[in-house]
Amino acid sequence: MIGKCKAIAHGSTALDYIFREGKLGSRLAFHNLCSREPKDIYEEMKMVSDYSTRCRNRFLRIEIGIAPQDEKELPVSELMRIAHLFAKQMGLDNHQWVAVTHKDTDNRHIHIIVNRISLYGDVYDTTFVSNRAARVAEEISRSKGLTIAKEVKAERMYQKAKSNPTREQTKKELQQICYALLDKNKGGGISGHSMFLYELNKNNITIERMKNKQGKVYGLKFSYCGQTFKASEIGREFGYLSLQKNFEIANKAETKETITKAHTIADKTTKNKVQSDTGYQLVPPSRSYIPPTKTNESSSIAQAVGNVASTALNAAKEMILGAGGLINPQTHGDDYAEMAWQRKLRNQAKKKKKRGRGI
Repeated sequence: MIGKCKAIAHGSTALDYIFREGKLGSRLAFHNLCSREPKDIYEEMKMVSDYSTRCRNRFLRIEIGIAPQDEKELPVSELMRIAHLFAKQMGLDNHQWVAVTHKDTDNRHIHIIVNRISLYGDVYDTTFVSNRAARVAEEISRSKGLTIAKEVKAERMYQKAKSNPTREQTKKELQQICYALLDKNKGGGISGHSMFLYELNKNNITIERMKNKQGKVYGLKFSYCGQTFKASEIGREFGYLSLQKNFEIANKAETKETITKAHTIADKTTKNKVQSDTGYQLVPPSRSYIPPTKTNESSSIAQAVGNVASTALNAAKEMILGAGGLINPQTHGDDYAEMAWQRKLRNQAKKKKKRGRGI
């Protein structure tokens, strides 16, 4: 036996549903109620629930599932006892509720609609109410020697796996192909993603995007050998967003690493040239004579070259970052070193002009 519980606001709709012709099996219990029809029951419950003006979800919907092997051992009288015992252990003695059975499915089940507002005006606490209902159902199952929920779930999974062996075999083949192609093209950027889709199509595997009413894509479907599977059935890596990340992450890391290496090479080259300039000289730079015209010319030239170099470097960075990590830039250490050297000349010229040397 398995139990579920949820707080709802549409009490009238829920009552109409459980009493619907074609679904209704047996009327098990009417607790703290005088009426027997859904509309009258709702009006009777509403008279009590209207005392609470702040509560929005004023009803509880409870479902109790019966295992197929236990149905023969549970006549209607025993189902009535189970409904009363379940409500008592859930703490619903002071609440209005109605319980019926349904016959619209292969497995018999019980529906209970409860007024969440008690006869004394108290609001029923729904904290972890679903877990509480499952625990109560398990306790009743153990006390009466019935099949518990975990065993029902395990049996259904076993039956589902064995019900269509052809589908399961097709699923395994599809998983093997998809994982093999993903490992082969993973981290390949746009080209890797394109090759992945091309090779899937080559293996007679088609991918269809699932869209909601607003036209937004929320998932993928894989079709192979006449069988259709959701992406989650194939694997976690094949979701709509997860699949794209498998091809983008490696490129972002590679692009970042490439930029870091380029800056490192430029810094090392600059340090080497600075060290060679600061070595022994016949005439110290501070006492050497530089004509004023040449000083101004070299300063303006160095400034112009430095500005062009800075603009080119910034443009290169923006191109790399703007591509979103989907390109693999080639590094040119000599170009970056030349830019750094021209920037060094510009700074030296500015310092000399500021000190007024050579005038």
